[in-house]
Amino acid sequence: MMATVWVFLSRRRGWTAAIVLALVVITFGAVRLARTAPKVATVEVERGEFVDRVELRGDVRAMRSVTLIAPFGAGDIQILNIVKNGSLVKKDDTIIEFDATTLTRQLEQRQTELKQAEAEINRMRAQLKLVEEQDRTSLQTAEFDVERARLEVSKSEILSAIDGEKNKLLLANAEKKLLEVRQRLESNRIGAQADIANRTFRRTRTETEVQRVEDRIAALKIVAPVDGLINVLPNYRSSMGRSGSAPEFRPGDRAWSGAAVAEIPDLSTLRVTARVEEIDRGRVNIGQDVTVRVDAIPDKDIAAKVLDISPMAKLDFSTWPPAKNFDVIMGLNQPEARLRPGMTATPRIAVDRIADAIMIPIEAAFQKSGRTVTYVLRGSKFEERVIEIARRGIRRVVISKGLQPGERVALVDPTIPEGQAQ
Repeated sequence: MMATVWVFLSRRRGWTAAIVLALVVITFGAVRLARTAPKVATVEVERGEFVDRVELRGDVRAMRSVTLIAPFGAGDIQILNIVKNGSLVKKDDTIIEFDATTLTRQLEQRQTELKQAEAEINRMRAQLKLVEEQDRTSLQTAEFDVERARLEVSKSEILSAIDGEKNKLLLANAEKKLLEVRQRLESNRIGAQADIANRTFRRTRTETEVQRVEDRIAALKIVAPVDGLINVLPNYRSSMGRSGSAPEFRPGDRAWSGAAVAEIPDLSTLRVTARVEEIDRGRVNIGQDVTVRVDAIPDKDIAAKVLDISPMAKLDFSTWPPAKNFDVIMGLNQPEARLRPGMTATPRIAVDRIADAIMIPIEAAFQKSGRTVTYVLRGSKFEERVIEIARRGIRRVVISKGLQPGERVALVDPTIPEGQAQ
């Protein structure tokens, strides 16, 4: 019995020792593996559709808009009020109000001159009426004297020759006086009418001035001609001599005659515009698909298509030597309510597609001694492998030889000591 117990205890101790030994070996192997496993980021080799894209930088613009300008002939005028940039407005809403103090004083002066002209015309008409009444009385008196003189002349047959001649002289004098009265009456009428006409012309001219000033005052209040979204434009005069972009117009600024202060873009005509470099111009064609990422709308990629490409190149002086670029206009496939003119965008134009391609990120391909290599993860180590690239894109390359889908490759060169990789 004691021997059996001893054998059982011996076997139990042996199993325990074996288990402990196995645990030690496993732990040691895990620790060693953990110490030797590379701390390098990797990515899986993928198979799928490769889309070669040309990436541009541009912005959102409205192809059609209504520009609101400062009134012509008003000189430099101060902005009293202007709606906030990006505000939605309705037709006939007041958008901009300019200071009308100077024009209001001019209007008051012209209105005073108009009242004086009206009073002068009324005074002259009253005076003409009075003179005409006096002249008519004189005319009636002269006509009566002529008739009386004629009557006396008709009595010459029964009067002496001397009295007859005397009556003829009186008739001649009466007729002469009648003619003078009539001439004076006509002369007074013509003169008074000329004076009134002159005063009337001055009044009309003053009325025109009053209307012109009133129109100029009305033009200082600019209303929305259509419904839309207000885009306040930059005040380039305020940025003269300063670095950075020009600030938008705001209350207190002075606008010059004819200055474009704001615009109401037609949101149905929003397009994405950009410039393509001369080296990529041959790869971009009308009708190609575009994926647009707008900086202000980072949660959504917007689908678009290339609508137009300028036939002539333009020099871009933002770089030296100046580069030749072509304007590209892209239309949205579907409206996006959050889009606004002026937003910065990154359009990526799909210029080519490969349906079944083996791909890795472009940063996983390295140049070593004139060869293109990648580092494939094998257990805990990386194996350098020569690859052949069939096509390069913005972010991915197509592999024609050297890799298989599912393998994992390093994103940084594992042969460079940690801390020295650039």
